[in-house]
Amino acid sequence: MRESRLFQILYQLLDQERTTAPALATALEVSVRTIYRDIDALSEAGIPVYAEPGRNGGIYLMSNFVLDKAILSNDEKQDILAAIQNLSIANPDYAQDTLQKLSALFQTSAHDWYEIDFSRWGDKPQDHQKFESLKHAIITCTAVRILYANSSGACEERLVYPLKLLYKAKNWYLKAFCTAKQDFRLFKLSRIIRYTLLEETFPPTAYPQETQRSAQNAPDGTGEEHSIQVRLRFSKEAAYRAYDEFDEHQIIRLENGDLIACAKVPPGEWLIGYLLSFGTQIEVLEPAFLRDMLARQAKDIWEKYTN
Repeated sequence: MRESRLFQILYQLLDQERTTAPALATALEVSVRTIYRDIDALSEAGIPVYAEPGRNGGIYLMSNFVLDKAILSNDEKQDILAAIQNLSIANPDYAQDTLQKLSALFQTSAHDWYEIDFSRWGDKPQDHQKFESLKHAIITCTAVRILYANSSGACEERLVYPLKLLYKAKNWYLKAFCTAKQDFRLFKLSRIIRYTLLEETFPPTAYPQETQRSAQNAPDGTGEEHSIQVRLRFSKEAAYRAYDEFDEHQIIRLENGDLIACAKVPPGEWLIGYLLSFGTQIEVLEPAFLRDMLARQAKDIWEKYTN
C-alpha cells in the first residue's frame, strides 16, 4: 500500500512539477505527517525530491530528473507499447516513431500480436484520409462542411463543428455540433460522402454526456432510452450471424440448432433493412408490430419484382 502511494506521489510531482504536502495529503487521503514521511522515504531511495518551507516553498523534483525505466515491469512495458500500437489508427508515422523510441528505452520490442484497421474493405486510403482530416479538425477546432447521407435517403450539406471521434457498435461516428439543427449530433463516418475543412474556427466545446442527450440527437433520431425489446429466431444456417450481433448470454440454442436472440435495439428504418438482410433465415417473434412492418415490406418487395 505504501509503495503504491510513493509511486503516486512521484507521478504527481512529475506531472505538476511543484505541489504542497497538504495538497498531496488531500489527494491521497492521508495525513500531512504521512506525506512528509513518504518524501523522506523517496529521498532515501535516491529520488531527488526536495521540500522547501515558506510561502513560496513546496515539494518538487530536481528539474532534470527522469523516471527510471526500471520501475516498470515487463508486462507494464508491453502494455505501454501495445497502447502506442493503437495510435497507428490515427497517425501511423508518429506511432511507429514513438514505438521505436520506447522499445529502445525499455530494451524490448512490442509483440506484434494484433492489428486494428477501421477502414472498409477495398477503401483503406480514402477512409484513413477522412479519419486523419477529421482528427485534425477536432484538434484545431476547425469547422467542416460535409455532405451526409441520412437515414431517410436524402443527401444534405451540413456545417458542423467536430468535437470527437467515437467507435461504437462496429462503426465510427463523428460527434459534432450541427449549425443547421443548432444541436449536437452523431454522424456515421461511412455516410459522410464529402467533407471540406473550412477557415472558420470555433471555441472548444464539450460534447454532452449521453444521459444529457435526448433521443432525437442520437444517430437517425433514435437512442437507447427509446429502444425496443425484440425476440429473433435464427435458422441454424444463419447461427454464425447471430453471434456477430449478440452476446452469448442473449442467445438460446434450440434442439434443432436454431437460435433465439433477445435484446434491446433502437427502432427505425435501419432495423427493417437489417432484418431483411437475413432473408428467410430469420423470423421476428416479438414485437408484433415489427412482424407486421417486416411483412408489409416483404410484400412490397415481392410486388415490385413480380410486376
